[in-house]
Amino acid sequence: MIARSRSLVDLPRLGIFAVVAIGLLACAPKREEYVERPVEELYNLAMDELHAANYVSAGKKFEEVERQHPYSVWAVKAQLMAAYASYQINKFDDAILAAQRFIQLYPANRDVAYAYYLVALSYYEQISDVGRDQKMTDLALSALDEVIRRFPTSEYARDARLKVDLARDHLAGKEMEIGRFYLKRGLHVGAINRFRRVIESYQTTTHVPEALHRLAEAYAGLGVIEEARAAAAVLGYNYPGSEWYLESYRLLSNLGQRPQVDDQSWMTRLFASDAKGR
Repeated sequence: MIARSRSLVDLPRLGIFAVVAIGLLACAPKREEYVERPVEELYNLAMDELHAANYVSAGKKFEEVERQHPYSVWAVKAQLMAAYASYQINKFDDAILAAQRFIQLYPANRDVAYAYYLVALSYYEQISDVGRDQKMTDLALSALDEVIRRFPTSEYARDARLKVDLARDHLAGKEMEIGRFYLKRGLHVGAINRFRRVIESYQTTTHVPEALHRLAEAYAGLGVIEEARAAAAVLGYNYPGSEWYLESYRLLSNLGQRPQVDDQSWMTRLFASDAKGR
């Protein structure tokens, strides 16, 4: 009797639970029905979204091309286009991973040059200001150099060369910032090392004239007047119209000195060897 009475009490509760469960199922969002589409149709839909700048939707549709038709020619193209869509919405890590996967899977594909270029662009877009860590600049330079080395005659290589110059200028700017920091605090040897690196490693950048002037300042601060005069002389010879040469000339004049070429100076030898190379 006790067991029977329990079951009679529980039945209504079970019934209520079942009704509630059915109601919850009815209210639950319907899962999108999987529809397999012809590969050309899927790819064209993705391209339509891409042209409409709906990059998130385009990326998903390109991924669907690969999922539904993994062994088709369109799937290969879709993989690279999905990487491009990620790049457009600043999902650079996703773009890099997708492009690198394309490179690994299809190294002989005619579009592989663009995949390398997309990797380089994704790093390049993440270059931060000179006050921050420059790891991304180094990665961008490495990736851009790879494009130039592998595809020297391509349109991507031409653009990569321009971006290499800008990235190198950026790295030189970082060295200059640190050098100025040291110089202001009287840490002349540390400053000289930074400015010297700019001159030796980034000689084609816009920072070289200032680096030579700052070297004149740092050497003068150490009392190494010969090198200060040599720095000013190299600056005047290579950048005669530079404002920095006027600053160096004024600096030396205040010390009762003049710019003077010193054949034994590392700066004189460096610029002389570069002139011969050109």
